[in-house]
Amino acid sequence: MNDRFPPPARFAQRARVNADTAEALGLHGLHDDIRRLAYWSEAADALVWRTRWHTLVDWQPPRSKWFVGGTLNATETCLDQHLHTWRRNKAALIWEGEPMQGGRPQDTRTLTYQQLFDEVVRFAGVLRSLGVQTGDRVCLYMPLVPEAVIAMLACARLGATHSVVFGGFSAEALRDRIHDAGCKVVVTADGGARKGQVVHLKDTVDAALADPRTGCVQKVVVVRRTGHAVAMTAGRDVWWDDAMAQARPVTEAVAVDAEHPLFILYTSGTTGKPKGVVHSTGGYLTGVARSYRFVFDHKDEDIFWCSADVGWVTGHSYVVYGPLANGATVFLYEGAPVYPAPDRFWDIIERNRISVLYTAPTAIRTFMRLGDHHVRAHDLSSLRLLGSVGEPINPEAWRWYHDVVGGGRCPIVDTWWQTETGSIMASPLPGLTTAKPGSCMHPLPGVDLAVVRPDGHECAPDEQGLLVSRRPWPSMMRTVWGDDERFRQTYWVQLKDPVTGAPWYFTGDGARRDKDGALWVIGRVDDVVNVSGHRLGTAEVESALVLHKAVAEAAVVGRPDDVKGQGIVAFVTLKANQTPTEALKKELMAQVAAEIGSFARPDDVRWANALPKTRSGKIMRRLLRELATKGRVEGDMTSLEDFSAIAALQSED
Repeated sequence: MNDRFPPPARFAQRARVNADTAEALGLHGLHDDIRRLAYWSEAADALVWRTRWHTLVDWQPPRSKWFVGGTLNATETCLDQHLHTWRRNKAALIWEGEPMQGGRPQDTRTLTYQQLFDEVVRFAGVLRSLGVQTGDRVCLYMPLVPEAVIAMLACARLGATHSVVFGGFSAEALRDRIHDAGCKVVVTADGGARKGQVVHLKDTVDAALADPRTGCVQKVVVVRRTGHAVAMTAGRDVWWDDAMAQARPVTEAVAVDAEHPLFILYTSGTTGKPKGVVHSTGGYLTGVARSYRFVFDHKDEDIFWCSADVGWVTGHSYVVYGPLANGATVFLYEGAPVYPAPDRFWDIIERNRISVLYTAPTAIRTFMRLGDHHVRAHDLSSLRLLGSVGEPINPEAWRWYHDVVGGGRCPIVDTWWQTETGSIMASPLPGLTTAKPGSCMHPLPGVDLAVVRPDGHECAPDEQGLLVSRRPWPSMMRTVWGDDERFRQTYWVQLKDPVTGAPWYFTGDGARRDKDGALWVIGRVDDVVNVSGHRLGTAEVESALVLHKAVAEAAVVGRPDDVKGQGIVAFVTLKANQTPTEALKKELMAQVAAEIGSFARPDDVRWANALPKTRSGKIMRRLLRELATKGRVEGDMTSLEDFSAIAALQSED
């Protein structure tokens, strides 16, 4: 075990804070808060610091500064420190690309920590030669290839702030993000691979940069991934490999303040332009490094696969920064989970001897629908731990994941967190927590989550309320890029401490605690329906629907009802060989009534061959809500994986 990351039981022995510190923060429950602050003090000491911080936290709600006075560079924790150990020749990244029709065959690539370091410092030299300086913003619009990770770390090496935009976004969405962040350089590829086809990334970049609002961009670096012919603008565009051949490596990392913005990541709301969530260097890295180690029970021999794209926060935190800070071996896969065959995931796990899998409930339910035989055809004995991320997992999917994929032997860490929180906030801890299917169980050490009523008082057991964080934590977002007032209004004005009036961070999620104290996240407050005074989490209704033997997946939304306030509309995908009938609709309505109560009976059940999802696997309930309410979809659909899913549903209206 790496002694830089001691086990959690030791944190109380190394407290560097005292009662005066806690009192100055205006905290209650003094003993607990001293332990909480001591935990983060020790967690931060596991990073590589150029200058050690002198003040743990400066908390002036909603403003937080962690590790005040400290300086560091994230790459020295993620890369440099490992070069002085046996991990120098350990695999850092194992990558597998999807085969492309009419293109190059399937690619594989492995980079040791030394090789990854060499690539990062060389590409940092490329960026510097293109005029990138500390504090500049660089947009990455990439497929999931090693160069995406290299580019992120190269930005960090220089103290430049990266803004990764998921490769499924449209030219308009890319344009808006480049403009908002004021990016100087864009890093992209000639294309990516998805379901055997080329995703034309460079063409999208060219379309985005044709708009005068993206005039901030001076250079574009293009990775040769697919061999697809692309237009190269003279004086602006350069090929990655050509630039790397001439680059002067940046061996000396730029030390930045602990609060220096490591990255901006845009997250969409139900309305308005996307929010540029800003994360700091020291606080963010502390949160992801520690949570990765404890939640995934890190072992040096692990091969860790988080199936998220780096265009999402899960990819930032648990593909790149968290695992690499711990010296882990990370597996990357570029492509669709069921291409070119339905057993693609299981084949990958068997061949690469993956030991930890972290994926989304939507993917799990997709695999359930395809059938157990695809899983059982492969040797998955290398798996020792399974994780779930992205949305609440229904108990039926949890049990299938545990029994079929994990063979009944693998613990499941059902994690809850957000783009805004930076790192995992609640999860079972393997070997320490007896998990309940569908519950994220308890906040992690150092985190203070509560379920409260609108007046701020805590809810009784099994009473549904609003999920808040009452205390600051290091990896919390610092602001919305360029719009500090939006940051305050979105997250900090809704709920307050009923005693002191201090603002609390409102997650936007509904939740409840059961009689044992286990935390159950219901989903977004927007995804809570109020039927005749009964507040229902849509996830609860969805879980009741998927209990039926004919149902593979379900998504539930509310629609206005003149009598009940809101009615329930269920969009249901059936398992293979199941036939949609009116009789089955009535059966499903009756099942929900039996499982929850007659007040929860759906007003309408609509059949869907596929539910609209992002490429990260999240169901876009916002679009379904528009469809149920207006009969058509008018909102932004740029992050949809498959536009035909919505088109098919709209054609039925």
